Amino acid sequence: MTVFISMLRGINVGGHNKIKMEELRALCESLGLSQVKTHIQSGNVVFKSKERDPEKLAHRIDAAFEHKFKFRPSLILRTTSEFREALARNPFATRKGIHPGKLLITFLSGEPAAPAREKTLKLDIKPEELHIIGREMFVYFPNGMGRPKFSWSLVEKHLNVSGTGRNLNTVQKLLEMAEAIESAD
Repeated sequence: MTVFISMLRGINVGGHNKIKMEELRALCESLGLSQVKTHIQSGNVVFKSKERDPEKLAHRIDAAFEHKFKFRPSLILRTTSEFREALARNPFATRKGIHPGKLLITFLSGEPAAPAREKTLKLDIKPEELHIIGREMFVYFPNGMGRPKFSWSLVEKHLNVSGTGRNLNTVQKLLEMAEAIESAD
């Protein structure tokens, strides 16, 4: 069995796409997923699955979600090891003074093409700082995320891939939850 971390984009944000985490856990359990746990109200789910193919699993979850909740948010699925690797590639990890609540890791649906990545990296978003490594984008917001110069819609347009972001605190908690499920075996 494989432990996965699933992140839904745009759940319970600004009063839109509201769902209860109990309902999301029940939906996942109805699909045969086990040890299903959610974290905060934004559609983060950690679980075990017999399915090893992330694309097939994501499709099953997407279809069931749309059937039950009548909308289909973007779903990003990663294994525990992929999450761990993303954290290991964090370009801010050794920099002093980085506040984890101001560092956003965006998990992308795919790796952006080199020209798209280069175009995105040339955007003037100061004082924010942006790095794209593989299927993750790391953005540091030194003044907080409240009024950034960074525009996700513009970046997404340039990259031509979708994604969903979580701050470093949430990413670390999701990894901790996934590792706890793995170590329970």
